[in-house]
Amino acid sequence: MYTLKNSLILVLIGFLVVSCSDFLNFQPKGNLSEEDLNTPENVDKLTTAAYAALGNDHWFVPYSHMWAFGSVRSDDAYKGGLGTSDIGDFHRMELLSTIRTDMVRSNQLWERLYKGVDRANTALKRLNNVSESELPVKTQRQAEMRFIRGHFHFVLKTLYKRIPYIDETIPVDSLGSISNRQYSNNELWNKIAEDFQFAVDNLPMPAQVGAVGRADQLDAKAYLAKVRLYQAYEQNENHQVVNINTGHLEEVLRLTNDIMTAGNHDLFDDFAQNFLWEYENGQESLFSVQRSRDDGTPDGRMNRAVSLLYPMYDAYGCCSFSRPSQTLVNAFQTTQDGLPDFDGYNNDEMDEEQDFQNNTFDPRLDHTVGLPGHPYKYQNDIIYDVADFTRATQVYGPFSTMKAIQQVGCPCLVRSGGSGFSASSKNNDIIKYNDVLLWRAEALIELGRHDEALPIINDIRSRAQASTGRLVDDNGDPYSNYHIETYQDGVNINWTQENARRALRWERRLEFAMEGMRFFDLVRWGIADETMNEYFNVEENRRVYLSNGQFTEGQHEYLPIPEQQIDFSEGVYEQNTGY
Repeated sequence: MYTLKNSLILVLIGFLVVSCSDFLNFQPKGNLSEEDLNTPENVDKLTTAAYAALGNDHWFVPYSHMWAFGSVRSDDAYKGGLGTSDIGDFHRMELLSTIRTDMVRSNQLWERLYKGVDRANTALKRLNNVSESELPVKTQRQAEMRFIRGHFHFVLKTLYKRIPYIDETIPVDSLGSISNRQYSNNELWNKIAEDFQFAVDNLPMPAQVGAVGRADQLDAKAYLAKVRLYQAYEQNENHQVVNINTGHLEEVLRLTNDIMTAGNHDLFDDFAQNFLWEYENGQESLFSVQRSRDDGTPDGRMNRAVSLLYPMYDAYGCCSFSRPSQTLVNAFQTTQDGLPDFDGYNNDEMDEEQDFQNNTFDPRLDHTVGLPGHPYKYQNDIIYDVADFTRATQVYGPFSTMKAIQQVGCPCLVRSGGSGFSASSKNNDIIKYNDVLLWRAEALIELGRHDEALPIINDIRSRAQASTGRLVDDNGDPYSNYHIETYQDGVNINWTQENARRALRWERRLEFAMEGMRFFDLVRWGIADETMNEYFNVEENRRVYLSNGQFTEGQHEYLPIPEQQIDFSEGVYEQNTGY
């Protein structure tokens, strides 16, 4: 908790005014006294500062978009960049076998996430001392801060599993003494859930929130559903899933039903709308990190978390990170029935222009992956050329990511800080409606009610089927040969629980590919070991550097507690299993 202590110390230093004579006895501009800070107006501003922490990440420590920790650590993506030594800690995470306890990026990630917790707690401490008459929205703001604190603790838990839970009641002097084993795994989930339940009970519906970007009741229900879904897959100390808690799954159903029947959210007509600036905060978005440019601040609230992902094309600049894996590209193949090629998808490499015309594919491929010879990001005047778009193709292959990238002419796009890096003001979606639908389908399948999950999964596939309007060139020809159908029980599939589970997991992979979710799904389901080692066994024949990749069950499901933090806690924190 070194970071939390220092954060508060720096704040207090900023409030301190030293006076030696009468003419110095005034309040300097840019400083707040303790009394000033406790005014209702300034307490309310502290809540805004907590929201700002959601997007205070950077391309070296991205957490508003989890590409480095959820995609590169999975079978979805190669690290990319100039080579394996380019940001070596991310290379270690990709191989898994070379992860170290003293990685700088992991320690920085821990620190920044706990700074987010700290901002929420700082606001809560002040809010607790303000009356409702002074600040009529007090309870709502408390609920918002607990929502934000819950978010940061959730992210920390999915990354590190056993973390110290910090709320506003813990004195600063005691922060270093709070053990990361204070609560059991299940108890820690419940602590996080309590914050979201408070938010559910005290946040207004979307129409009454008062400002775009503030958390509302449906956001809180969605996040609580996510917590309960993760919690339902009960793990032992070696991270193996030993039980699926049906009570938590039933709660997922109740919460997702509330969201679906509220009428505030729906799927976009076109899958592409989720990834274009002009549709942000639209009907499919529940909770997002709000971004901006030209907002009166020096650099704006730009999305630098994904700056490294932009390709080397002149209009973008740099740096070709987070590159779709060959296995992921192959996974978009479909059979003659228009269903995923579950068993044969990875037999051959789909990497030449003709491959995407001679075989059939799910349209989501061309929303997700920059492919040789295809227009890039729906820009028919910008044709993807491997030599112009990528680096180290001999290491990482010919593909580039697209979802997080904005179009060249977008008013949202700038070169970050005058450097060669691009950044945009496109929001980072934390929770979308398609995720809510697939959480519900997953819970139904695990409860043995897989027949009820079928229409939900088909809704997602139907939307994908209809999402080809932007995937045609100037001659009206489709970029690839698309063929996708819905699941029809007894016609093209026998919809058993086992097949439904397989279909659901495949659907999540295609729907959220390259969005930083894949690794966390694999760990939740308890299949990270088998999935990742199968991936390494196949991919080492395509990408030589992956021959050193290895997933060790009971270890690599989570990152190690940073060694620097164990030192700062003077040994109070215990290291994760396997490290």
